[in-house]
Amino acid sequence: MSPRRQRRPSESPALIAFGRQMRRLREAKDVKQETIAHITQVSGPQVSKIENGRKRATRTFVVTVDEYLEAGGALINLWEDLNKDGHPVPIWFDWPQIEADAAMLLTYQHSVIPGLVQTPAYALAILHGNQEAADARIGRQKILKDPRDDGASPPLYTILIDEQALCRPVGTPETMKEQLEHLVEVSTLPNITVQVVLGSGEHDGNMGAFVVATMADRSEVAYIETAIRPLTTDDPADLSAVARTLVALRSRALTEQMSRELIRKVAEERWS
Repeated sequence: MSPRRQRRPSESPALIAFGRQMRRLREAKDVKQETIAHITQVSGPQVSKIENGRKRATRTFVVTVDEYLEAGGALINLWEDLNKDGHPVPIWFDWPQIEADAAMLLTYQHSVIPGLVQTPAYALAILHGNQEAADARIGRQKILKDPRDDGASPPLYTILIDEQALCRPVGTPETMKEQLEHLVEVSTLPNITVQVVLGSGEHDGNMGAFVVATMADRSEVAYIETAIRPLTTDDPADLSAVARTLVALRSRALTEQMSRELIRKVAEERWS
């Protein structure tokens, strides 16, 4: 899945306002950034980015900091005010950064192979020959293999993919065969799980594709595709709806081994 994203401005007024207020409250209590990093289980550089307006804080992070600094809800109220500023997709959400920082990623796709495991040929075909966009998409895949800047391991990545995505033609038959073989290959990596959701019947997953990012502090952010624009949210009601959908999808999903066998079968019988 590739975010058809609204790019965040290089400087977000909402992020800067929140970061400055957090810094003021922290310094007023003579608390160091290292202490905030410890109590929130977020790295020191990430705390610095939040205070400098270069990274969005999760609500869980904000609640923990507000309580520790005895801010009486002031930091939480500011976060909520800025997060509900009238934008259908808050401008201070930066999904590529959320994706890169996540400890776990879980995606469901009903139509195409997820962007993080697409081959160059498949990505180029799905993006109508836009080489720059295809290169950017393939470049994002390094988060699944390379260690993080802070030394953390690559995220655990779970892929739930509808059976019909294996049969929907993208590019040439050779492109599809190569893509499915690649999907089988990445499914053997220790941090990647691929499960096929059987396509028969109706289920909530028919409503659309999504990704759920679980951060190191166990907070969650969801990226949900819609017909108009993608929605990025950490609203508890939205996350609950996604969780219910996941229950339905997982009840229809094949095991990892059965999924690999089916993907191999489709690659050989349909695309050879």
